[in-house]
Amino acid sequence: MGAPRVLLVEAFYGGSHKQLMDLLQENLSSCCLCSLPAKKWHWRARTAALSLSQSIPTSGSYRVLFCSSVLNLCELVALRPDLARLKKVLYFHENQLVYPVRKDQQRDFQYGYNQVLSCLVADAVVFNSSFNMESFLSSISSFMKKIPDHRPKDLEQLIRPKCEVLFYPVHFPDVSRLLPEHKRLGAAERNSEQEAGKPLHIVWPHRWEHDKDPELFLSTMIKLSERQVDFQLSVLGETFTDVPEVFSSARLLLSRHIVSWGFLPRKQDYLKALCDADVVVSTARHEFFGVAMLEAVHCGCYPLCPKALVYPEIFPAEYLYSTPEQLLKRLQSLCRRPDATRRHAVKVDTSSFSWSTLKDRYQTLLSLDAPL
Repeated sequence: MGAPRVLLVEAFYGGSHKQLMDLLQENLSSCCLCSLPAKKWHWRARTAALSLSQSIPTSGSYRVLFCSSVLNLCELVALRPDLARLKKVLYFHENQLVYPVRKDQQRDFQYGYNQVLSCLVADAVVFNSSFNMESFLSSISSFMKKIPDHRPKDLEQLIRPKCEVLFYPVHFPDVSRLLPEHKRLGAAERNSEQEAGKPLHIVWPHRWEHDKDPELFLSTMIKLSERQVDFQLSVLGETFTDVPEVFSSARLLLSRHIVSWGFLPRKQDYLKALCDADVVVSTARHEFFGVAMLEAVHCGCYPLCPKALVYPEIFPAEYLYSTPEQLLKRLQSLCRRPDATRRHAVKVDTSSFSWSTLKDRYQTLLSLDAPL
């Protein structure tokens, strides 16, 4: 294959970060991947550059360096001057300037500061959505006001010309064999009586962490149950060290509705669960792209998302809600007409976010005619 010309560096090799790096390595020629496991995110953000500076092989063939914004790129290229000459591409899955914390006093200034520094030394800065880009750039000035004196100036003007939006490339697998009959058949062929008799199946496929607001989702489900609304429920997604307490209490209260509860490590099982569901809900207080929602739509689910964050950029207005009361009302209405919900053709073109659509732009971004 020849010596690698694209150096892929991932300080947090897990989840969507891992999927992107794997996709690039598998589909683009002449790549070399150097990574650290997806553990203890905060320590990766603080110290990964030093560790990676010692493990990245030295090579005169590298032309492009592609990394995510977990890495302090400024530190890496200072520690490894041989990498400073490469075309340096920084990819933002999220940004620390607006990442939610319980209280602003708890926000560690260093994480956002590292991302600003990385932008200043990068040649190209790429965001997975316009929301991610604009929320980052527009927050730099106020973020830097936390510095007591000698504040840097004009950082947004220095960084913005390097920036572009390039959607995260989702690999949408063929799920035709996993789809239930009513999702495979056209409206005229469906057995509407059978559909009407089966309760609506609601899925929540997100990380079990506070920024996805499971409290709002599960309290909404409990209210539906208390109103004697008939539905089925699957609560999926990865769990980490600190699982919000609401999950254990809600599981008891919602036990008669539950079809699936907990993380499904096999991708095939996860896709089957999405295919079996009718409605997918997000209650996120933080979302810069949202792979899980798009995967669920690809599997034939009707989406309900907050009218905030990245969602208006991807989903038409009819799938957005503004308040918890609206979410409850929308779900109650969908549950009472499961047949109509299942007949609805979702107006989201998932192909816009697929690797096959975005591949050429990624190839251009990582083109080998980079400056030396």
